[in-house]
Amino acid sequence: MSGYDPSRLLTISRQFHIYGELSHAEPCKVGHINETYTATYEQGGTNVRYIHQRINHEVFKDPVGLMDNLQRVTTHQHRKNAERGARDTTRRALTLIPARDGKSYYKTPDGEYWRTFVFIENVRTFEAVESAEQAYEAGKAFGEFQHQLVDLPGPRLHDTIPHFHNTRKRFEAFTTALAEDRLNRAATARKEIAWVMAHEKLCDVILKAMAAKKIPERITHNDTKFNNVMLDTENGRAMCVVDLDTVMPGCALYDFGDQVRTTTSPTLEDELDLTKVEMRMPMFKALCRGYLESAAQFLNKAERAHIAFSGKLITLTIGLRFLTDYLNGDTYFRIHRPHHNLDRSRTQFRLVESIERQEAAMQKFADSL
Repeated sequence: MSGYDPSRLLTISRQFHIYGELSHAEPCKVGHINETYTATYEQGGTNVRYIHQRINHEVFKDPVGLMDNLQRVTTHQHRKNAERGARDTTRRALTLIPARDGKSYYKTPDGEYWRTFVFIENVRTFEAVESAEQAYEAGKAFGEFQHQLVDLPGPRLHDTIPHFHNTRKRFEAFTTALAEDRLNRAATARKEIAWVMAHEKLCDVILKAMAAKKIPERITHNDTKFNNVMLDTENGRAMCVVDLDTVMPGCALYDFGDQVRTTTSPTLEDELDLTKVEMRMPMFKALCRGYLESAAQFLNKAERAHIAFSGKLITLTIGLRFLTDYLNGDTYFRIHRPHHNLDRSRTQFRLVESIERQEAAMQKFADSL
């Protein structure tokens, strides 16, 4: 993030259809990719907050396509909420403020891309799930998000990050990094490398089912961490799914699988004490119950049959990415200690093993709903 420059942000703010005077702004310490500010405006004696955000076009190579996706998706969400008579609609979906030229973004003379959202009040996010009730709410929120977009009209959405959850592509990147071994790190990861090789057969299960048209392509979020769900501060219910930059065509199971990965284990993804890493069945049941309460209305038989498997696959995929980055010299994921990405991969692989031991029971529960 570049340094906070009040005059720069004031100039940016004037490019959007916001009434009133900018009275205060400050950097928002959420996420690691985009540059984000909370901005307060005085409007008729009332303070109203917005979010100004610079899109990182080094990560997202097609910011115009990304914003086309985001505008279409959020507009459709608002339409669906209005059709069902939902209250608090501006708290249930992100609301884009258009730029003064009518576009959903503003491009500066030096090539930066900025966008503005209505700030959602009286909600909060959590870095980790604290209860089964929260797991249920997260599952329900992402299931509803997918359900709302089943009938999104128009052309196929843009691929903001191509092959993002393609496990075969991730495995190929891993084997390339292993063959090159530019920093001679393979010797320190022999056990993890052998573990990955033994699990290669998992890579193509869903990809083959999609190629055979047994599992359909759907519009998916693709980053279903728990902190991407905003919960109402009063009743704890899910209000809004955020961080929509990776919304694109994908597989519904990838979204649910990443929820299993990030919601069911009590540890952080870089836990050093692997004895603490486990897939907790009560959390899975709450998550699955919430997800299928919304998603069962559109998932087909093949998708439902892979509910438990999806958690194993996506956890393997993320572990592959961590291990590949370790072999490549930690060029993608930010690290805070030596061997950090190797530690992260070990945590993911231990979680895969925990899921494997419980997979039959997990699927049996999903089938019962």
